[in-house]
Amino acid sequence: MARIAYSLLLYLITPLIWLRLLWRGRKQPEYLANLGERYGFYPQSAPAKLIWVHAVSVGETRAAQPLIEGLLSRWPEHRILLTGMTPTGRAAGLEVYGDKVVQAYLPYDYPGAVARFLRHFSPAFGVLMETEIWPNLLAGAKQQGVPVVLANARLSVRSARGYGRFSGLVGPAFASLSGVAAQTRGDAERIVALGAKTVEVCGNLKFDVTPPADKIALGQAWRQAIGQRPVWLAASTREGEEVLVLEAWRRVAIPGALLVLVPRHPQRFDEVADLLKQQGGRSSRRSAGLPAPDTQIWLGDSMGEMAAYFTLADLSFIGGSLLPLGGQNLIEAAACGCPVLVGPHTFNFLQATEDAIAAGAAQRVENPEMLGAAVERLLNGPAELAAMRAAASTFACAHQGAAERMLRLIERWTGRAGR
Repeated sequence: MARIAYSLLLYLITPLIWLRLLWRGRKQPEYLANLGERYGFYPQSAPAKLIWVHAVSVGETRAAQPLIEGLLSRWPEHRILLTGMTPTGRAAGLEVYGDKVVQAYLPYDYPGAVARFLRHFSPAFGVLMETEIWPNLLAGAKQQGVPVVLANARLSVRSARGYGRFSGLVGPAFASLSGVAAQTRGDAERIVALGAKTVEVCGNLKFDVTPPADKIALGQAWRQAIGQRPVWLAASTREGEEVLVLEAWRRVAIPGALLVLVPRHPQRFDEVADLLKQQGGRSSRRSAGLPAPDTQIWLGDSMGEMAAYFTLADLSFIGGSLLPLGGQNLIEAAACGCPVLVGPHTFNFLQATEDAIAAGAAQRVENPEMLGAAVERLLNGPAELAAMRAAASTFACAHQGAAERMLRLIERWTGRAGR
């Protein structure tokens, strides 16, 4: 009955879904493309043998790379169907995988739409990245005999509390999963409490993602062009956070220092550029070329270049953590050997953050004042910065191996042995 009520609610709010698409389409017209796919209508024919991987947006799409490479190696006769929900995720899929995968949008969770999706593609099995729990999708997969695994699963205390309010709806969905490969023990315990039957701790796939060599080379070229200026990167900042970062930056009294500011969402690039003009100071945009010698703030208005930014920077701050947004993942920074600062709010990636702090690869600050003080101290302290850089690389290497563990579990849980 809970799922019936949920489905009726979905149908009732359909006009709101369309309004949201139209609103997003104002800044990103790509949201209005391929609309039929969002309702389970696909123009392309489906390959005979498919493994389905769902990665909701950019972060999950990139994190899935070692797992997708492993799936292709173990099941070479299959193609990968990569589904997502955002145009930026779809663009990232094209950049990372090219024609190695078939891409499509996952439909909204209407019963008819998910049934059409499953009939059209008939995947051998499905792998959902992180925490994508859709009751009708999982019920439809179970009905059609498609095993589904939740991989690289994470669930914060806050999210678990939210799911728990709808236990009658999400409990059967979690229970229908063939298995869950959780990032941490805490994630596993919270997912079991919500109804999952088979859960094992595998670690975080993002540790297995190798920074692209061309992006590392790009960052090194930037560094050579910019010279020996101290560079601080504010990465993946969220709405309302740039003002706090700029407040911290004004406290950094280091001649010639450069702040590289990279908002998380591309639709906010122009908004942040306007903010920089209002705040004063000399700023320029990545899209306009390299910063001039007197540029104080370089706006990173590009996609897919975060590894280059981390390679360029002497020190990074990971966004989403000065405000109660849960923070973004610091693993890519560590993999690039870039020391990290984080704010007080890191509940989305709590274990990885605490482990990085314990390893000496990261430090926590509580507010913009402390952030500015930490940036100034570290940029003026080459020995401490070098120690953090070495700790970041060691930390990243020490946590690798999640992809192989997940692949072995997928073979067991789906009953489909690979090579």
